[in-house]
Amino acid sequence: MAGPRPEDWSPDQPIVQLIDVHKSFGSFEVLKGISFDVRKGEVVCIIGPSGSGKSTLIRCINALVPVTAGTIRVEGIEVADPKLDKLALRRKVGMVFQQYNLFPHKTALANVMMAPIHVLGQDRREVEVRARALLAKVRLAGKEDAYPGELSGGQQQRVAIARSLAMRPDVMLFDEVTAALDPETVKEVLVTIRELAEEGMTCLLVTHEMNFARDVADHIYFTDRGVIVEHGPPATFFASAQDERTRRFLSQVL
Repeated sequence: MAGPRPEDWSPDQPIVQLIDVHKSFGSFEVLKGISFDVRKGEVVCIIGPSGSGKSTLIRCINALVPVTAGTIRVEGIEVADPKLDKLALRRKVGMVFQQYNLFPHKTALANVMMAPIHVLGQDRREVEVRARALLAKVRLAGKEDAYPGELSGGQQQRVAIARSLAMRPDVMLFDEVTAALDPETVKEVLVTIRELAEEGMTCLLVTHEMNFARDVADHIYFTDRGVIVEHGPPATFFASAQDERTRRFLSQVL
């Protein structure tokens, strides 16, 4: 029997849905049956020790890593479908990585403009207007002509966020985006993400920034060894974690 079709999706359904997702690399099982839903406009933070499968999980949502078993849907698109139109998925899902991955020989403005022009074939003048507005949005007005090497790590990461937003996604994925930054530049990136969340962007974040997760998340998922150990809204998750593994982790990071 055929599964749901993207055209049948409606905003009252989960915008992202994971059902019993497994992922193995060879004989090593990284994800061992992950299931959760994300509603439109929600902010979900995924936390846990290194090696618990967090980054693999978020990469599976964007089809950067194929799942071994299970179902992932984004606005009704079956991410594991062998016939997946990856461009259609990438229009809906933006992703920002720990490493900025900017083109060093292109200016900040050119980095933001590239995908809409070369991938989507959009009009250069329209894209430039949007790109300048996005750089202003992430507080980089005046840096349009700067090259990545002339920008701080935090500024480069904000260019990377603007670049993802240029594709007009409905969901943004953030994979440890502050992990490589100096402490003084972490805040400026987190402020940008906070503003996106407050504007209603659906966000999934893998993060070690516990205070930030407490402040912005609608729901926290704690993963360990490839499974969701515990989850809940921040107020109850941080104040009254039930599982010993969760309490031990939080005692180390708070």
